[in-house]
Amino acid sequence: MLRRRLLAASLMLAAAPATRAQVASGPFLPLRLGVDRALVESGLARSLQHAFGADTGIAVKLVGGPALAVLDAVRDGEVDAALTNAPDAEERLDKQGLVHDRRPIAAGEFVVVGPAPPRVRGKAPPAVGKSGVDALAHIQELATGAPDSLVFLSAGDGSGTHVAEQALWRTTHIEPVAPWYVAADAKSGFVAQVRARGAYALVERGAWSAQGGAPLAILAEGDPLLVESVHAMRAFRITHPAGKIFVAWIAGGRGRAVVAVHRGYRTP
Repeated sequence: MLRRRLLAASLMLAAAPATRAQVASGPFLPLRLGVDRALVESGLARSLQHAFGADTGIAVKLVGGPALAVLDAVRDGEVDAALTNAPDAEERLDKQGLVHDRRPIAAGEFVVVGPAPPRVRGKAPPAVGKSGVDALAHIQELATGAPDSLVFLSAGDGSGTHVAEQALWRTTHIEPVAPWYVAADAKSGFVAQVRARGAYALVERGAWSAQGGAPLAILAEGDPLLVESVHAMRAFRITHPAGKIFVAWIAGGRGRAVVAVHRGYRTP
């Protein structure tokens, strides 16, 4: 009976994506979706969760955490599916056959933020740079002259944001150090901490669009090195009855429509 209901839902989604599929969530537990923290902070994960539930009647439970920990959980069968932004780590699992149906669902970027440069009277405000490498080099130069005068706040948690930040420091050939390089509190929202401390940081654009702003500003954006790719995938070790339906929906027209109207993202 359950299989017939799920098959009916699949056919309805294919034939009429905007129509709510009559699939009761009662016969099985909610689909556990592991999600990188930035995708929770930005609101994208919750928007997809609500739209999928409205279309299918299938409950989804969001399990937020850093991308690398989420990928460990989907590898070990602790969550049924994942939504992450750490493509290198995802590809390693995919090549080992430890995740199925990995599909691109959104594209975004990481940006460098920090205290806005002072405005000079009678002159245009300083232009936002494109190079993340130049931005980090400038921050390190400022810190060298006065290490107690600024803070660079790192997510420090294995999230997609942290992975991208570490890769950028390596490209810059700079090893950030205390006292100016500080790890954020993993128990609190990252963007909120960056703003509260008036810190420099690398943040995810969607999360910044949702929660960022004064007293900080974007200092570098549009860097090809900081492109973000968000993928959905389902677990290999466990098979939730709605796993295939979820991945097909989120990578299809309905999921893409949700992504297209969400600030900070575009469809891949």
